[in-house]
Amino acid sequence: MKRLLVVWHSASGGTRQMLEAVLEGARDPEAGAVEIIARPALSAGEEDVRAADGILLGTPENFGYMSGGLKDFFDRIYTPCLEHTAGLPFGLFIRAGNDGRGAEQAVQRIVTGLRWRQIAPTLIARGPLEDTALVEARELGLGVAAGLAAGIF
Repeated sequence: MKRLLVVWHSASGGTRQMLEAVLEGARDPEAGAVEIIARPALSAGEEDVRAADGILLGTPENFGYMSGGLKDFFDRIYTPCLEHTAGLPFGLFIRAGNDGRGAEQAVQRIVTGLRWRQIAPTLIARGPLEDTALVEARELGLGVAAGLAAGIF
């Protein structure tokens, strides 16, 4: 069975709402048989990443950057995973109070170095968190899980 790792950080709750929608979609029976592992960024580690067949990353935008929690995750896994996770399929969701571009660019620089492969457009929920963004988050989870289950990614 394929394993989808969801690594996230949320301080004020917006990213957590998106996470819950992502997990709802990933766990939908229509996605197929995929093991879903959700880990807070501050406790996820290299073993989690190396055991994953795909990864979804969730972060708020903090001062035009990813959260400190997600940055800490990358700091801890980067070197140990560098030679072992090239090509890992990933997706990204961002809860942005501004435009989210700085957070997206920061994550992109790191995953480019890791040589991970983006399999879905970045989902950025800007401004007030609306139902539309949560529906899109659910679709992101469902699509990535279904793609892993089907062997597309």
